[in-house]
Amino acid sequence: ASHSPTEGVNKLKDNGNSGDGDQSTPRFGGLSDIVDASLRSLQSAGSAIALAVFPKVNSKPNAPFAITSKDLGDLSSERTHAALARVLEKAAKNLPPSLPGEEESLKNVRVQIEGLVRRIGTTEDDDHAHRDEEDKKKNDVHIHDMEMAANALATVVLRSKPEEGITGESSDLEFRREAFGSNAIATKKLDSFLKLCWDAVQDFVLIMLIILGIIGIAVETTIGLDEGESCGACWIEGAAILAAVLIVVLVTATIDYQKQFAFVKLTRSLHDTNTKVVIRNGHQVSIIDDEIVVGDILSVNAHNLASIPADCVVLGPLTSGGLKMDESSLTGESVLIAKKPGDIILSGTTAVQGSAKMIVVAVGTFSVAGKIKAQVYESTEHDGDGLDGDEESPLFTKLERIAKQIGMAGTGAAALSLAVNCIKGFAIGNESPREVLIEYIVVAITVLAVAVPEGLPLAVTLALAFSSNKMMKEQNLVKHLDACETMGCATTICTDKTGTLTANKMTARATYTNETDFSCTDPAMSLGEYVKSVPNSPSQTTLDMISTVIAVDTMDETTLEMDSGGNIKSSSGNPTEVALLAFACSLGNNYKDIRDSTKGRSTTGELSEFLVEGKQIGFTSARKMMSWAVPRNEGGYRIYCKGASEVL
Repeated sequence: ASHSPTEGVNKLKDNGNSGDGDQSTPRFGGLSDIVDASLRSLQSAGSAIALAVFPKVNSKPNAPFAITSKDLGDLSSERTHAALARVLEKAAKNLPPSLPGEEESLKNVRVQIEGLVRRIGTTEDDDHAHRDEEDKKKNDVHIHDMEMAANALATVVLRSKPEEGITGESSDLEFRREAFGSNAIATKKLDSFLKLCWDAVQDFVLIMLIILGIIGIAVETTIGLDEGESCGACWIEGAAILAAVLIVVLVTATIDYQKQFAFVKLTRSLHDTNTKVVIRNGHQVSIIDDEIVVGDILSVNAHNLASIPADCVVLGPLTSGGLKMDESSLTGESVLIAKKPGDIILSGTTAVQGSAKMIVVAVGTFSVAGKIKAQVYESTEHDGDGLDGDEESPLFTKLERIAKQIGMAGTGAAALSLAVNCIKGFAIGNESPREVLIEYIVVAITVLAVAVPEGLPLAVTLALAFSSNKMMKEQNLVKHLDACETMGCATTICTDKTGTLTANKMTARATYTNETDFSCTDPAMSLGEYVKSVPNSPSQTTLDMISTVIAVDTMDETTLEMDSGGNIKSSSGNPTEVALLAFACSLGNNYKDIRDSTKGRSTTGELSEFLVEGKQIGFTSARKMMSWAVPRNEGGYRIYCKGASEVL
């Protein structure tokens, strides 16, 4: 809006004193001019509020926020417009003290928010499926009120700006983390080496060997000796069994312990590649989910199937024809949910249609997905990390079955041996039970020990350890030793190509213009340089038109960062659009200047108030193209399109 800060505040004050407002009059009483201009601007319906509030906020960057993380968490849990109104009402009462001379401005802001809360409260919080024209007008008023409420939440309550975001300074980020929490969920504690040893011992064969080893040593060194006989090396057999068990346990636990750290490193590297685009200090930057804080302006679009990392509130106005979310991960319903300014976007959901800007209101354990994740981590019923199978591998299933069969057969053979010796000695030989019974028991234990293959666990463990190291050299990492069999038997791996087998970076190398195919085969030369250097190069008007199509018909989330020499320093957004923007830059045009000079596409300056006159029609598999309609100065519209050649 072109009004001065003081003028805007005075008009807002008059609007606030108008009470609940008469629905038959223009929106917000007699302030339709300033409100309409404010609504049409990307600076949002709360821009006039921001003009009054931000001088105080900037002068006191560490002043306490007017609301707490619990208030924002309740907002995301209730997900109603009434809950948003309550948050704004509480914030209006708890706004930080103003600087000397600004008491009147702070009072005006409170009055404006209170009037906004009253208007929201008088409208039913539903999908507003009104039928007659009067109800439709009321619905339009409510939509604009929710735009103002969402932007007031951003500018006044959370000290952010829809068009610029937060400052991004380290002190501000740390202050927000202390006030509203961090978006990082505490990772599960790694298992200790002793716990891994204990887990390794929980094997049927090893338990049998431990028992036999202990019994063997006890028998051989005590009751197994004749009177006056020295033990000597009689304990060696039992000790050898226990030594084999010890080797198996240590090898298994050591390998699993090392693989834990390897998996942590791998998980961290994968996590670092999962980035989101936020606006900080007027620039779009890519950050990982853990670095997102309350107040960040998140820019999402359906092209990347963006998963929302925190609970957010949609900001307006929407230029992409609406935003639809897939909330099936939380609700189980596959029906897409349409979102409007002021609606709550839950963490863990996915944008599948349209694009929008939204402000982060709840992060970490205060968000819906964070609460679920924290409960899963804390529950004893969910000790796994999602990487463990529900059943043991086929090899270990067979080994356990064989071990039990051997144990049963050995026990039967030992019992048969004891019974035969007793019959032979007592019934036939008439020997004294006191003299030979111990000998018969020792023989039975020996039969059982011989039946149990003490070398089997050691052989299996060493074989798996060798396989694990060999697989690791081939970039096939397994977390647990017993998973080697499953991973080693894999014959086909299904994977996503983009970003996995390729670098997820694209470059424009050919263009068909003026019935001529311009294909650049020199990797050291950009396509734009090649097109301008050939003898039959298109006219500058044609090249400018190509650059205009690219600049207008690309998403705001796709950006290029240039250095002082005009070279591309970094990029973010859709890789295809990044390649197109780079092509436009190589033609000698700045895509930002083209956007800022196009009515219905510009987000800054005087043309920004016409932003809502532009219309984005997003890409879908049915249309196979993306379009952007912008108004022409002489009247009518011009539509820029990009997509599949057969459709265009």
